Amino acid sequence: MTDLGEWVRVDPHAAKPLFDQLRMQIIAGIREGRLAPGTRLPTVRELSGELSMAVNTVARAYRELEAAGIVETRGRFGTFVARADPADSAMASAAHAYAAAARSLGVDKVAALGYVEAAFG
Repeated sequence: MTDLGEWVRVDPHAAKPLFDQLRMQIIAGIREGRLAPGTRLPTVRELSGELSMAVNTVARAYRELEAAGIVETRGRFGTFVARADPADSAMASAAHAYAAAARSLGVDKVAALGYVEAAFG
């Protein structure tokens, strides 16, 4: 198990809801290698205590991570980082579809990437 409380920081004054801040930091921790696949996460109660957050806030973050396939709950054994990042296959599929659409419209790679950059703002 990992101690998320060591590096997760939530700001109660930020515009983003606390559950979303927590969710995004867990995702970042996975992508940065801080949380390897199969790592057991703290229980909802443990993490809410470490971060001084409401139990329901942490539970919502875990539920949303589970719904996205980023973590998996194994009954009374706990919540674990999923073995594979679902964003990898979803983003690869979306990228291939986007590239195919750009090609069919006669849009070159540089212009197509410009649309992606513009979409991110």
